[in-house]
Amino acid sequence: MADPMRIRAQAAGDKATIRVLMSHEMESGQRKDGNGKTIPAWHIQDITAALNGKTVMTAEWGPAVSKNPFLQFTIKGAKAGDKVAITWKDNKGDTRTDEATVT
Repeated sequence: MADPMRIRAQAAGDKATIRVLMSHEMESGQRKDGNGKTIPAWHIQDITAALNGKTVMTAEWGPAVSKNPFLQFTIKGAKAGDKVAITWKDNKGDTRTDEATVT
C-alpha cells in the first residue's frame, strides 16, 4: 500500500483550498529497465474528493502525470471543521483514501 497522502485544507471566507500530495510511482509504461525490458504501466486513474461524505470533485488521470503528483482545487461552501476525504484508484486496482479537517 502507498504512503499516506499529505492533505491541507484551508478555509478562507466561503471557500476552502485543498492541496494534496500523493505518493505514487506513476510509471507510464514507456520506460525501460537496466536490461532493456519495458517497465509496466502503473498510474493513478481515478480521483474522488468528498466534503463531509458528499462527492465534490472527480478526475481521471493517465500515464502522463508525474511521480508523486500534486493536486490543488477549491471547494465552495466549505468551512472550518468540515472533513475532506480524497480517494485514488490506480490501474492495478490499488486504492487509497485519506482524510483531513478544514482549518
